[in-house]
Amino acid sequence: MKKDKLRLLIVDDEEAARYGMRRALTTFGYNVSEADSVEAARILVRQQEPDLLLLDVNLPGMSGLEFLKELKETNGSSNQNISGDGNSSVPLVIIITAHGSERMAVEAVKTGAYDYLSKPFELDELRLVVKNAAETIALRRENVSLRRRIEAEASQRGALIGDSASMQRVRAMIDKVAETDATVLVRGESGTGKELVAREVHERNSARSKGPFVAVNCAALPSELIESELFGHEKGAFTGAAGQRKGKFEQANGGTLFLDEIGDMSSNVQAKLLRALEERRIERLGGNESIPVDVRIVSATHRPLEQEIAAGNFRADLFYRLRVVTIDIPPLRERREDIPQLAETFTHAAAERYNLPLRQVGQSALRKLVDYDWPGNVRELKNTIDRAAIMAEGEELRSEDLPDEIMPGVQRAKDNEGSIHRRLSRGPARVRTSLHQPLSRTHPGQCNQGC
Repeated sequence: MKKDKLRLLIVDDEEAARYGMRRALTTFGYNVSEADSVEAARILVRQQEPDLLLLDVNLPGMSGLEFLKELKETNGSSNQNISGDGNSSVPLVIIITAHGSERMAVEAVKTGAYDYLSKPFELDELRLVVKNAAETIALRRENVSLRRRIEAEASQRGALIGDSASMQRVRAMIDKVAETDATVLVRGESGTGKELVAREVHERNSARSKGPFVAVNCAALPSELIESELFGHEKGAFTGAAGQRKGKFEQANGGTLFLDEIGDMSSNVQAKLLRALEERRIERLGGNESIPVDVRIVSATHRPLEQEIAAGNFRADLFYRLRVVTIDIPPLRERREDIPQLAETFTHAAAERYNLPLRQVGQSALRKLVDYDWPGNVRELKNTIDRAAIMAEGEELRSEDLPDEIMPGVQRAKDNEGSIHRRLSRGPARVRTSLHQPLSRTHPGQCNQGC
């Protein structure tokens, strides 16, 4: 969660010193707390998660330098103080030393302190050092926010996330076909990410990626409108055509035209599409001009087009023209080993999109996600994670945060007992670890299959 004010903790055993620093800094709007010992500071660090510590070296009991080392050993390098959700896991530390203790100050900076001040110091010097630290913290928060936005955008390509053998084959096919101009037919169930694959093909083509990517959902348009949508029309071509309009072919010139659900296209439009592919020219409705177009066609369908051809619903010649290269995307139920990685990616994206605390997926929820058959595939998983992230109240996403319909297939689980463990054990070590580690931490006696 974002913070409105910088949280600052002064750790000094001298009350007068704490008072002077607090008075100098509260006027700048900082949220200032005080501690007179390491023991008190340790409690406040845990409770308040301060952004910045003003830490005196000479403290009763444990010294400030020892406390700095403890913070580093417990939470990692204090220079990496911003956690994934934008909060401070370890504060920046400004060490305060006595006059003539420059060697100790240098050691503190090497240990991980942000900066140091030597007593006695001017209040303006204090304000300047704290101001610089505050700017550093703000910059790191911006970097974290930017990184999370990038991760959120990347998560929109969830169909391409995963190290399963089937996804490796999909990526290998994209690598082979991307730099060519061959037409590509992407096949897969609803929600598997066919458009995302089409965009990846477009973006990996060094020439086409500079041009537009134009998508048309053929199933969403009435048959009487799709021809105008694809090829455009002239003024007066039909009732309501008040002016000339360029179609998707012209809009995609120099780039890629993605025809989604191509199997739902009417036979009349199929014939005109075939002609456009063969001649690389189109005519607007109501016009006579033959317009050259330079587009790459990527199409997609969830229908078995071979059966549609046999039933007389789809042209065989168009089919062969569209499927120079075919990329088949597997349903999520056939690559369950990718679910932990997908869930983690979508969890980070949901935290950024909805400005929520970043929560990990708990082991009970993860088991439920892996066991479910996902008829809506990756799209359904993403929406499920979004809902769970919004509804969750604890430190992690639990099975109780998932919708009631996310239940494993009872008969499948009964017939294939232990199949999830066997499938995951054949997957990449990183994916196995992401699923097994939560179990090994909470139930060490129950995790005996490759943990």
